Amino acid sequence: MNSSKPDQYAVIGNPISHSQSPRIHSIFAVQTGQNLEYQAILAEPGHFSTTVNAFRENRGRGLNVTVPFKQEAWIYADLLSTRAERARAVNTLVFQEDGVAFGENTDGIGLVKDIKDNHNLELAGQRILLLGAGGAARGILQPLLNESPARLVIANRTPAKALELALMFTDLGSVTGCGLDELAGQRFDVIINATAAGLSDSVPALPDGVLASDGWCYDLMYGDEPTAFVSWARQQGAARWLDGLGMLVEQAAESFSLWRGIRPDTQLVIATLRNVAGRGSV
Repeated sequence: MNSSKPDQYAVIGNPISHSQSPRIHSIFAVQTGQNLEYQAILAEPGHFSTTVNAFRENRGRGLNVTVPFKQEAWIYADLLSTRAERARAVNTLVFQEDGVAFGENTDGIGLVKDIKDNHNLELAGQRILLLGAGGAARGILQPLLNESPARLVIANRTPAKALELALMFTDLGSVTGCGLDELAGQRFDVIINATAAGLSDSVPALPDGVLASDGWCYDLMYGDEPTAFVSWARQQGAARWLDGLGMLVEQAAESFSLWRGIRPDTQLVIATLRNVAGRGSV
């Protein structure tokens, strides 16, 4: 048995007490025989950097970053992956032995892997609507466009933010931005909710008929009960409605692999969490 002190990892956000990340990474550690501890850290607005620095001084080796700090983590990182640089949002920090803080974004990888591998939906040729233009949306855009959808529309309550975000990714595929009120008359095969409305369990104002026949809906949020967006999807007659639990586990596995050099099995973890009450946000 390894008797050395365990390496320290954590998820940082606000709110954070209901995060399932400590449970997920603890299962990963047991699966792979890794000597580590993983906790949840609450950071107050304006104190992200000081909180991270204190963690690093206490043998911290890596962090997952969730709302509302993903863009602050992008600023904090010394070195960025191509994905994180493009997204301007970081959800994984790796504290290297040379003192460099490396920033990556595994959100989009986790989302695409969950949709394609766990639910058998190919995204190529699909008409995709992405709701929201914040850090969550930024993190998933490149991996989504890499799947070659027919078109991808970013819709946001503030149209200018959607337009600005779309312009950052136009070289990767057919992507445009608009306001929510401009969606009337349009149809989409896949609707992904990446808005902050999920935190308050509300739904963006969407016109009737925006979801195509046999369309899928995916909420980046998840909970013990169906989210408001998942409930909306059911009411709209969606062929499938998915919450973000699978994405959470898949992106966590990518983070774990970056930290420890080994990728854990996600299927058992997803099944376990599906059977555990009290699921909250990432």
